[in-house]
Amino acid sequence: MTKPKIAIIPGDPSGIGPELIAQLLASDGVSEAADILLVGDTHIWEQGARQAGVRLQLDPIAWANLAEFSGLRQLEMETIDVADVKVAEVTIQSGKSALRTLDQALDLAVAGIVDGVLFGPFNKAALTAAGLNAEDEHRYMARYLGFKGYHSEVNVLDDLMTTRVTSHIGLREVADNITADGVRKAIMMAHDTLAKAGKSRPHVAVAALNPHAGDNGKFGREEIDILAPVVAEYQGRHMHVSGPWPSDTVFLKAKAGEVDAVVTMYHDQGQIAIKLMGFDRGVTVAGGLPIPVVTPAHGTAFDIAGQSVANVGATRNAFNLLLRLAVTHRETRIAPIK
Repeated sequence: MTKPKIAIIPGDPSGIGPELIAQLLASDGVSEAADILLVGDTHIWEQGARQAGVRLQLDPIAWANLAEFSGLRQLEMETIDVADVKVAEVTIQSGKSALRTLDQALDLAVAGIVDGVLFGPFNKAALTAAGLNAEDEHRYMARYLGFKGYHSEVNVLDDLMTTRVTSHIGLREVADNITADGVRKAIMMAHDTLAKAGKSRPHVAVAALNPHAGDNGKFGREEIDILAPVVAEYQGRHMHVSGPWPSDTVFLKAKAGEVDAVVTMYHDQGQIAIKLMGFDRGVTVAGGLPIPVVTPAHGTAFDIAGQSVANVGATRNAFNLLLRLAVTHRETRIAPIK
């Protein structure tokens, strides 16, 4: 089978991203698993290798030869001066560098030169200062790609995925934003992402909003009026969807391997659970976008940046998941995205 082609960018140069990518590339089996195109400044990749204490052989490729690249190659860019890289600091320059390499990697995927993108952690404050002008990088990517369909981040821990009906809004607003259509979209996001990763007939569990799943309406009717009917609708289609389960027990089922995905109602309902289960292994997928994009779920970790102690586990998991998503994407892509 032909290896997938993936683009890797360092993320924020001031954080642990360059170090993590260097560690990843030095790991056993990585270079054999995919054709990898490093996108970014040479001095940033060299910085990451120094921080990680590994050797990194950079083999530049000319823009004119990108369509035929194989192995481990570097597409050189000049996005930030060496003197402007301030390790462990939020800077506009680092934010601009991260956005420029992200744009380039997305362009490569749109053109069909790569089958997916892996990025090191971004710093949202730096991105915002640099002109992100979006709620987060996921909305930025959708806007950049001109994608109008439903999209949302999918959080992954080992074989477990979580999606959510509401995301970056205040808790006061959550209940008013739980709709049947939103629940349907979150269920299908989990189902489709698992299917693209190679899981046949995934089991998607829906978490309740209220304590004790509403206790038959005693603590709220969202479970009765919204969640249960949607679950029944998908069960009627012979899909493996269950719930609504009390949110304080559904992740026990997930931890036991009884479900493949959990649909949560709000951000921290799933994030707290999944990060407690394995913060150093978590992965974020840009769910719904027309190209596979993944990243480790943790942040830029300025408190340990440049100290050669960053854990590569989540980055390796992100790489492994991207391999599966990229293969599916290449097999189903009819033509380059317009």
